[in-house]
Amino acid sequence: MTLSWNEIKSRAQTFIKEWEHGHREEADAKEFLIDFLNIFGVSRKKVATFEHKVAKLSSPEGGGREGAGYIDLLWKGQLLVEMKSRGKDLDKAYTQAKDYCAGLQDYELPRQIIISDFERFDVYDENGSKTSFTLNNLLQHIQVFGNIAGYEKRIYKEQDSVNIDAAERMGKLHDKLKAAGYEGHELEVYLVRLVFCMFADDTNIFEKNTFLDFIEKRTSEDGSDLAPRIAQLFQVLNTPEEKRNKNLDELLQAFPYVNGKLFDTPLSMPEFNSEMRSTLIHCCGLHWGKISPAIFGSLFQSVMDEKARRNLGAHYTSEKNIMKVIKPLFLEELETQFEKSRNDKRALQALHNKISKLKFLDPACGCGNFLIISYRELRLLELKLVKQLLQNQQVTSINDYFLVNVDQFYGIEYEDFPSQIAQVAMWLIDHQMNEMASLAFGEYYKRIPLKKSATIVHGNSLRIDWQNLLQQGEKYNYIFGNPPFVGTAYQNQEQKQDIQNIFSGVGSLGMLDYVSAWYIKAASYIQSNTETK
Repeated sequence: MTLSWNEIKSRAQTFIKEWEHGHREEADAKEFLIDFLNIFGVSRKKVATFEHKVAKLSSPEGGGREGAGYIDLLWKGQLLVEMKSRGKDLDKAYTQAKDYCAGLQDYELPRQIIISDFERFDVYDENGSKTSFTLNNLLQHIQVFGNIAGYEKRIYKEQDSVNIDAAERMGKLHDKLKAAGYEGHELEVYLVRLVFCMFADDTNIFEKNTFLDFIEKRTSEDGSDLAPRIAQLFQVLNTPEEKRNKNLDELLQAFPYVNGKLFDTPLSMPEFNSEMRSTLIHCCGLHWGKISPAIFGSLFQSVMDEKARRNLGAHYTSEKNIMKVIKPLFLEELETQFEKSRNDKRALQALHNKISKLKFLDPACGCGNFLIISYRELRLLELKLVKQLLQNQQVTSINDYFLVNVDQFYGIEYEDFPSQIAQVAMWLIDHQMNEMASLAFGEYYKRIPLKKSATIVHGNSLRIDWQNLLQQGEKYNYIFGNPPFVGTAYQNQEQKQDIQNIFSGVGSLGMLDYVSAWYIKAASYIQSNTETK
């Protein structure tokens, strides 16, 4: 359970009092670190190891002379701590810590390195930026440990290489599974579930590294039992805690109930080997919390096509182009209403209620890019709105203040796999926005188990009644997207029939592009629902 910043600060004050006087230096290092992690509600036993053996850069294994080194504390993929006696050279200790990092696997590399002599702290981020302070000033610098606390500030870049790395690594796993005879719909669902688990492992949906820890500790290195163990995990994720077997493995018991029907359908099991297991662990090592669901959806879809994979990153739907559509369609109007209502609490509450009831449809949603970006922007507006409503108020729980949710968004997609990606990507962007709300208010906020979801329908949008996706009496406020453009010479028989159906009664259709059918169908819907845009 992620603690609030107020609770963390209270624990930090206790830690300072307990350790501000002299202790037995190296003999106290383990106790010191256990108490330090406890500030953030982190159990060392669950996440980290003391005296982790590693081949140093200068060791025989690395081509040098010295033997293996021992990292004082390693939380794989998260944290490395090197403790020294009081007054020792911390810069030299940092060089030693970097030397240790050279002996770690990619997925084990820490995002943060802490060097301490019990009195002084040097904290380095993954880019090498350094923050220094003393024990007595820990409270003033406590937020530098946001990644440990579960309040890591993440920056999402459209061109970030992490998006491409993720798609490439998942592509390798896809190819290995397919080569082993596991393919089609089940392979696609399997990969989507694994993506969710890896994202959850890195963003506090699961306790950090719970999925990776399960793979490493509960499956054989040869991969022979990996598939049945993952199948067991999928079953656990679909079972409420109170209904689980009382003798369930403690590592499995640590996983939360996810719900949302993501793990609902049983799948046949693939066959893994040691190389495939290593590939999966390598995938787990990515910083999944930095991945943009909007960009990754398109990239992830392209891993299924080897030709498209050769040009990963070269072609995908641009966020800038999506913003060019949604800004004039609804965002600018809502932003203007917010600015006009900024100092009027009743008007703000009315606006908040309004945006929580808006309905959005993308009738050719692909991997959900338009839906994802629109949801993100609506949540960012809501965050500003809630901050304005709650200014100068003491907030004990933020759960009831955020009303916008993924069930306001609807999509139709002809291809099966992209529709599954869109469904999961909406949950991922929802969690990223919840993390942003957590940072803003210092009170951790997440929506697990999943109670609401975007409605993503797999089918032919031109042959589906769009109104049937809604409850009786509801209507869409906005319809947008980027339907397929297919010239008449390139249309298949089904597409030609779609145009005939939509343009029923029209004498000559000439050289109409396939996209024209969407314009007519959307216009027909708007005509019957005059408030829709």
